Amino acid sequence: MIKEDEDVQLIEKVVFINRVAKVVKGGRRFSFSAILVVGDGKGMVGAGLGKANEVPEAIRKGGERAKKDMRPVSLLKDSIPYEVIGVCGSSSVLLKPARPGTGIIAGGAVRAVLEVAGVKNIVSKCLRSHNPHNLVKATLNGLMSLRTPEEIARSRGKTAEEILT
Repeated sequence: MIKEDEDVQLIEKVVFINRVAKVVKGGRRFSFSAILVVGDGKGMVGAGLGKANEVPEAIRKGGERAKKDMRPVSLLKDSIPYEVIGVCGSSSVLLKPARPGTGIIAGGAVRAVLEVAGVKNIVSKCLRSHNPHNLVKATLNGLMSLRTPEEIARSRGKTAEEILT
């Protein structure tokens, strides 16, 4: 689903919807939680969790939280600069840069985050737990830990060409 927001095209993807039941005297009361990722496809990405008694309301709340959580990601062309492992809870996500034409090789939750972030060529592997909440957070942690060659060179007091050679 693509939404307009202040002249910026935001891509919004629902990663997972969970139904929970509370047993009360009259029967079961159902409520829903939705995990969403939002990005501009150019290196900005955020995730949010929305909870409500109806699915559309949970999705709306998750989208609002994801927009507030948007952060920049360091991309190199259409991939990431180097291999990284993101960790959250017992979930780990291995992200490897790939050559042009490879595409996004990733599972559901990881794929959604990478697509809205604007990554075009990447290989990933989910290690240990496959919980969608933790996979989204682990992928974001891995992407946030990336730095471009220019940033690394600046911190070392060198030029980007010296770092890359």
